[in-house]
Amino acid sequence: MDDCIFCKIAKGESPCYKIYEDDFTIAFLDISKDCYGHTLVIPKKHFKNVIDCDGEIFARVMLTVQKVAKHYVNNLGFKGINILNANNKEAGQSVFHLHFHILPKMNESDFDSWPKLNGTFVSFEEQLEHLKLN
Repeated sequence: MDDCIFCKIAKGESPCYKIYEDDFTIAFLDISKDCYGHTLVIPKKHFKNVIDCDGEIFARVMLTVQKVAKHYVNNLGFKGINILNANNKEAGQSVFHLHFHILPKMNESDFDSWPKLNGTFVSFEEQLEHLKLN
């Protein structure tokens, strides 16, 4: 896509701070600088999100996520990793090119990356009836 910033990064048309690259994916630092090591992993081919991504490319993206996460923990001394992803505007997706955020952490108090949820009063039986794959 011509106006997609992540496509431009993947094609080398826009600069990035590249952590890793292979034939199918690229991992680079998020420009937000909101935490040390905040890394994005994207496929080089444009897909909007997990919902429309080709299965083979999705698997390659996840392998890159795992490779970078292992590197951060096994080689760089981080103690934990949060991996975040949003699909569609309603879920908080702001760049409509599939991407995963890797947030490396040294300790529990670095930052809170889990949302505060209000809970649900819908029974598990009702949820199961609605959500189950047949």
